[in-house]
Formats: sequence, structure tokens, C-alpha cells
Amino acid sequence: MTTAGAAPTRRAAFQHRHAATIAALPVLGAALVFYLGSTVWSVVMSFTASKIFPDMTFVGLRNYARLFNDSLWSLSLHNLAIFALGSLLSLVLGFFLAVLLEGDVPGAGFFRTIYLYPMAVSLIITGLVWQWLFNPSLGLQQFVRDLGAQDFVFNWVADPQKVMYALIIASVWQSTGFFMVLCSAGLKGIDHEVWQASRIDGIPKYRMYLEVIIPMMGFTFLTSFVLLSIGAVKAYDIIVAMTNGGPGGHSVLPAYYIVDMYTNRRNIALGAAGSTVLLLIVVAFLVALPLLNYALSRRRP
Repeated sequence: MTTAGAAPTRRAAFQHRHAATIAALPVLGAALVFYLGSTVWSVVMSFTASKIFPDMTFVGLRNYARLFNDSLWSLSLHNLAIFALGSLLSLVLGFFLAVLLEGDVPGAGFFRTIYLYPMAVSLIITGLVWQWLFNPSLGLQQFVRDLGAQDFVFNWVADPQKVMYALIIASVWQSTGFFMVLCSAGLKGIDHEVWQASRIDGIPKYRMYLEVIIPMMGFTFLTSFVLLSIGAVKAYDIIVAMTNGGPGGHSVLPAYYIVDMYTNRRNIALGAAGSTVLLLIVVAFLVALPLLNYALSRRRP
């Protein structure tokens, strides 16, 4: 009887101890099948002769050679560098807003809500709104001309040299509030005694931020940088909504190029090669992250 009664007890204890793990098994299984499985499938397809339908004929690195000989892919990587650098404005403005709203600022909660509100809007809606604003016949250009300045020109979405800056402006507007919240959390995590010591020593506020606060928020900035980088790599919605890759492909980013290969150009293998290159870029960030964390931790007192 003792042995028979101990077995259910041990089973119940095991289930209680590992309840969270057991509950997570379906999610883990789905992740392995859909995420890891689709990733492996894409990598395999990139070495095949697949076009409209999968064709398992092995072609080696031919698709990668075609990919990097495609001027549109090279342009998309160039645009990605511009878009990623421009997106850093979200972090800069977010930190600036967080500093302005730090402390007992009248109406700080209201302004935080206003600045965070664009995050509630999808990138598709954001892109459509900014497309209207940049539209020469509907947006700011026409509005200023109606005021009497007939020579005013503001048609960035139609200008190959400026279209990426239009995308950056829309993206920064949408994401600045999110990074403001991250920076606000980072500022609140700084010990109050640090501020008291600076006031006692008479250190100017700008020097306090530059020499003490910003270095102490290194992990917050690192997290923000990683999120910005991932967002730039997978940027697609806003391009579809604002430019659809135009004019002349000058607003194409790698994610848009890959989806276009899968859907419009019916070239599975070339799209898979592009997605594999993007995967390697993301993996490079994931490898660099622990190194940056280690470097920052060694610099902290």
C-alpha cells in the first residue's frame, strides 16, 4: 500500500514541478516545425533549381551568384544600410523625449501617450498616411502651393534620390515613442543617489548625461540598437504602403525583394537565397550581441 500510494504522489510532484515545461511543449513543437522547418526548407531551396514549383535538382551556389549579380539586390542592400542608419534617429529622438519628460514635468503622462500613440498604428496605415502627405497632388506640396508658393516642390516618393529618406521619416515617426518608453525605463533604473551626488558636486546636467547617464544606459541602448536592426532587416509593410518598391526599384529593401521573388517573379530558389543571406545577417547580430554585452560589462564600474 505504501508503494502504491507513493507512485501517484511522485507523479503529482513531477507534474507540479514540470507543469510549465509540459504546457510549453505544444508551442515548442510548433516553433520547431514552422520556424526551424521553414528555415531549413529555405536554405535547401536556395541550392536547387526551383522556379515556380520546387525542383530538387542541386545547382550549388549558382543562385547566390545570380543574386549578387542582380543590381536590384545590390541596391536593396545599399538601401538597407541607409534605412538602418536613418532609423537610429528613432533612438536619438526617443532618448531626447525621455529626458524632457523625466521628473515632475506637468502633463508628462499626456505627452508620453501622444508620443507613444503612433505605435498603435500598423505600418501599413503609417505608410498610407505618409504616402498621402508626400503625394505631390494631395499632400504638403499641393497644400503649400494652394497658399501661393507655386514653385514649392516636395515629391520625395517620386524622387529616386530622396525616396529612402521619405521611408525613414515615416518609420521614425512610427517607432520613436517605443524607444522613448525604453529610454524612460532605463532612466528610472538609475540610482537616485547618482543624481544627488551630481547636484552636490555642482556638475552641469548636460555633462551628467554625457559622462555618467548615457554610459550607464549602455544595455538599454544596446537592446534598442538590436531591435532597430531587426526592424530594418525585416522592413516590408511600409514599403508596400508608401512606394511599392518604386520609383524604379530605388526603395526596395531585401525583405521586399525576397517576397517579390516568391510571389511576382515566381523564382523560389532566388528568393530562398536572398532569405538565407538575410538569415546570416541576423545570425551575425546575434553573435555580436554577447560580445558587445561583454565589452559593456567590463567597462561598467
